[in-house]
Amino acid sequence: MSITSREPSSSNTAGRGWDSDFRSFEQTPPASVVRRIQDFIGTHSPSEYRSWTSSVPHLQREVGEVVRYDGVAGSYTAVLEYQLPLEARRIDAVFLLHDGVAVIELKGKAVATAADVDQAHAYARDLANYHRDCHQRRVVPILVPTEMQGPVQCTGHVHVCPPHRLDELLAEVDSKFRPDRMDPDRFLSADAYRPLPSLIQAARALFHSRRVPRLWRSLANTDAAVDGIHDIVREAAATRTRRLVLVTGVPGAGKTLVGLRMAHSKAPDRLASRNSPSSAIYLSGNRSLVQVLQYQFRSAGGGGRAFVRGVKDYIRTYGRASGNVPDHHVIVFDEAQRAFDAPKVADAHKLSLAQAKSEPQEFVTIAEQLPDWCVVVGLIGSGQEIHVGEEAGIGQWADAVRGSADADSWTVHGPPGIQSEFPGLTFRPDQALSLDTALRAHLATDLDLFVDGLVSPEEPKDETRLSQLAGSLERNGHHLRLCRDLRVGKAYLRDRYADQPDKRFGLLASSRDKALDRSVPAHQRFDTDYRWRSQAKLLGPWYVESEEHPDSCRHLHRSITEFEAQGLELDGVLLGWGTDFVRSGGVWDMSRMTRYRKSGQAKVRDPGQLRANAYRVLLTRARDVTVVYVPDLPESEGTAAFLQGVGFQPL
Repeated sequence: MSITSREPSSSNTAGRGWDSDFRSFEQTPPASVVRRIQDFIGTHSPSEYRSWTSSVPHLQREVGEVVRYDGVAGSYTAVLEYQLPLEARRIDAVFLLHDGVAVIELKGKAVATAADVDQAHAYARDLANYHRDCHQRRVVPILVPTEMQGPVQCTGHVHVCPPHRLDELLAEVDSKFRPDRMDPDRFLSADAYRPLPSLIQAARALFHSRRVPRLWRSLANTDAAVDGIHDIVREAAATRTRRLVLVTGVPGAGKTLVGLRMAHSKAPDRLASRNSPSSAIYLSGNRSLVQVLQYQFRSAGGGGRAFVRGVKDYIRTYGRASGNVPDHHVIVFDEAQRAFDAPKVADAHKLSLAQAKSEPQEFVTIAEQLPDWCVVVGLIGSGQEIHVGEEAGIGQWADAVRGSADADSWTVHGPPGIQSEFPGLTFRPDQALSLDTALRAHLATDLDLFVDGLVSPEEPKDETRLSQLAGSLERNGHHLRLCRDLRVGKAYLRDRYADQPDKRFGLLASSRDKALDRSVPAHQRFDTDYRWRSQAKLLGPWYVESEEHPDSCRHLHRSITEFEAQGLELDGVLLGWGTDFVRSGGVWDMSRMTRYRKSGQAKVRDPGQLRANAYRVLLTRARDVTVVYVPDLPESEGTAAFLQGVGFQPL
């Protein structure tokens, strides 16, 4: 049998730092391999560099042993820093054997932790579930603690292997029963993303079973919009045209449910021109929302990622003139009003400003690459722009369609209230696309108006009108409470929901505050160690799990900010009102906030509006009750008096 050599790939566009056949990998100087990885990764830490310089020689030595044992293995493929399809996560090494895939995660330690084992298992699981060429292949997770001694162990279906025994393990798991070899070009192709059909079926079954009841509370208010979008999808498919559908609504109106219902619908599959397990996908740039939704859908398998993905990963895979064409004819973009402008995209994707497009431009371009037809559904909230680079708002979508290469093929659908944003474009008004009743079950119909009047930068405030709205909220069962002692607020929520274990309540605070964790007595402080929130596996339990789970929000131990709260809801909120946004002299004073720092191309246009929007988000997260804790500080006295004056009742 002849042995085919693969030379190292110099392309950085295919989602890996290195690929070559085993023989070339073994013979390449380690420094050259590390340099290629550095070029692919870009910005990296000294610890990452040390890890590569240490692990690459280990892998080369073991690969060399495999080749010496079995000459045919010289044509197997070594891939380093492989980026999972439609993901930002990278696997340390993937070895394509005769009939299987070895997924290798290296750790610079002697003893593997449970978290290390789970990480290796998750990588293998996601390859098996979402990579087209792994569905019918054996995918073997291998964890290599580089200082480990002793025999290979098997923990939770993961092989934990000392580095000097990796060659033996690879030879053991290398099955040669199938006549067809793993094709490295197919494996590394950019269109490899393809969820298992059984995973799609399981995710749809879980969603439609309504075993995630918190997602379905807005059902009645979303029927008309979902029916209308289905009609638009059918028309687009029949006429082979492209549509932009914008659905607006105040916080809690059911926009996310509209998006999820469309993503899990089978209707687009029957109309698609390409054979795919699913022709619709739900995307959000809100990382916290994506984490929580995936956590809720995890029981369907595949880590809950079958229909829910992040915007950044999608654009990285299919945008920026990649030439990659997705299978999705219906693309749902939640919180589309927060789409990044071009400078922010340049920062997020490490591009020059000349290379970058806004996210709306990217999605219009992606849609125009799809054969025959496409529908982009944008879910639009009001006053939710809290990040630098989000301030351009809905106008970016009009600019994206107007500036596209095929603008005449587009029809924009939306409620009449936004038609003026789309001059010169074909616009079909549809009132059903406005979810203009805030639900929160039957509560809080006036909450959006109240909060808008409360935090908007416009002065003076109409305190009489605000008091009337607060009274209406109280009569409808949505309560606004005020405390100056954090212990009182915590006791209130625990007592209120003592007999309702299915309810969720938690601590929220502004990301720009500097007082709640340092300027008040220890027993009044918020835990604002925000580092824990960067761990995706913790935010899901915080929102979803009951009090039996140590990370549940019901413990009132850890607080989240507007960034983790946006797009999500709780039954009760205990909001720490910091000194970054205080009433002073009859106006909102932001002089004590942590300043916005210029980073990259993106610039802050209006920091005052961003602060107002942050508190707008924080004040609209609760279904039943918002308890505001105002610390006992001189600079906070005006805030406490103002809030009480407009309807927050003291505890």
